[in-house]
Amino acid sequence: MRLSRLHQVALGAPDLDASIAFYRDVLGAAFIARFDPPGLAFFDFEGVRVLLERNASNGTLYFHVEDIDAATAELSGRGVSIESGPVMIHRDEDGTFGPAGAEEWMAFFKDPAGNTLALATRRPSSG
Repeated sequence: MRLSRLHQVALGAPDLDASIAFYRDVLGAAFIARFDPPGLAFFDFEGVRVLLERNASNGTLYFHVEDIDAATAELSGRGVSIESGPVMIHRDEDGTFGPAGAEEWMAFFKDPAGNTLALATRRPSSG
């Protein structure tokens, strides 16, 4: 057996209303459903479900974007505080994650519940 596709990610969301508004209204995620009790909300990111749960622990989500600079600027324009980046995280010299020499760039921010979110992209080597 080989696990190759992410199905769902669960993240803590103590203030479910604020988290739903952030994912739906700021990030533009497709809202699926809310079940309260027990304090759950589901979103769809092109086939990957994100479960926000009032009593779950914090986690990290990485979102692929084509243009990390434009995506970071757009989120900043929507009031999101970018904590770091865009910054090159890794130069894939051996091609472990894709074309050899490509660079992985990321920018990090938080949702209202304190979960770390990141934008991620691969670029041709800059040097």
